[in-house]
Amino acid sequence: MKKMIVLACLGFAFTVSAPAFAAGEKMKGCSKEATGMKGDERKAFMKKCLSKDYTLKADTAGAKPAASAATPAAAPVTQQDKMKKCNADAKTKELKGDERKKFMSTCLKG
Repeated sequence: MKKMIVLACLGFAFTVSAPAFAAGEKMKGCSKEATGMKGDERKAFMKKCLSKDYTLKADTAGAKPAASAATPAAAPVTQQDKMKKCNADAKTKELKGDERKKFMSTCLKG
């Protein structure tokens, strides 16, 4: 009897958590599509994108994302990668204090 209760609880947990996981994935996809948008334009797009009727571009593209992920040049540069590169550049230029802060700021933006 206890096993049946445990199994029922686990089934319920998976049923409840599946839509939440899907919503998180949709949020990531919408966020990627909204790259470059700012302010009200981004807010309006995100509202439209997160609606039930909207289909993400990555979902309709089929095998394209897998093909582009295979090429290392097409991989997006992460903030962490930018930070590593900018830190290394600042170190080779031996920048310190305000000069380093200014350099890091411009480097991370670009």
